[in-house]
Amino acid sequence: MAASSDESPAIDDKTSGVREVKSAARTLELLELLASRQNRPARLRELTEALDVPRSSLYALLRTLTKHGWVRTDASGTMYGIGIRALLVGTSYLDTDPHLRIVKPVLDELGEKLDETFHFGRLDGFDVVYLATRESGQYLRPYSRVGRRMPAYCTALGKALLAERGGDELDLHVPEELTASTPHTLTDRDALEADLERTRQRGHAIDVEENSLGLHCFGFALRYAPEGRPPRDAISCSVPVARLTPDRGNEIVAAMREARERIEHAAPPFTEDSWGM
Repeated sequence: MAASSDESPAIDDKTSGVREVKSAARTLELLELLASRQNRPARLRELTEALDVPRSSLYALLRTLTKHGWVRTDASGTMYGIGIRALLVGTSYLDTDPHLRIVKPVLDELGEKLDETFHFGRLDGFDVVYLATRESGQYLRPYSRVGRRMPAYCTALGKALLAERGGDELDLHVPEELTASTPHTLTDRDALEADLERTRQRGHAIDVEENSLGLHCFGFALRYAPEGRPPRDAISCSVPVARLTPDRGNEIVAAMREARERIEHAAPPFTEDSWGM
């Protein structure tokens, strides 16, 4: 019996011969779209237009995912958001990551010492994904950044990791079009590459209100990847511009440089079975 057009496989990677199941790919695209909207639920029409799929097919998929807890809906059944099952899967990823267990206590110590906000993130495509955050006691965000994605090219976390790459490897993580998150975001590729060169020379990345207005951020790549592979993880510190002085900046950089050395020294040895690489 022939497979339906919704289930027919398509070549996803010509070099590896991996075949993609369209219905599975559509499910993942839907979940990622709902997750990217954060606290903004979407109507069926919005999702249909964004994914360019038939309304009837998407409605059936939403009903199935809602039944199993991957999607949630409001009392009227017309608004959709990411469901609790996605949280359970995400928590499992964090629980099994061997590097997070090492980094998190160091972030807590940095927070106790400096009372600033510290992050741990991982490069994923064009974005950096936040895996841990230690908030400052001086100001608290109304939400956690854990699990959120930000463009790598305009965050200290991301730029610290982009600076470890060049040529084709860099192209894999920088989109052709750089969209401004703030008026300070570098949207010119040449300007970005010049900034990455300064990052290499300096030894750490700096983001001055490029991703969030009012914040100055410092980022350090964690070089515990196996030899020949650029690092995927980094730590950063966010400080309100209004109270950052040169002396305070130097204090933060020195503390983060020492923290990076401690993390790299304590990181588990890489094996072919290692997770998170």
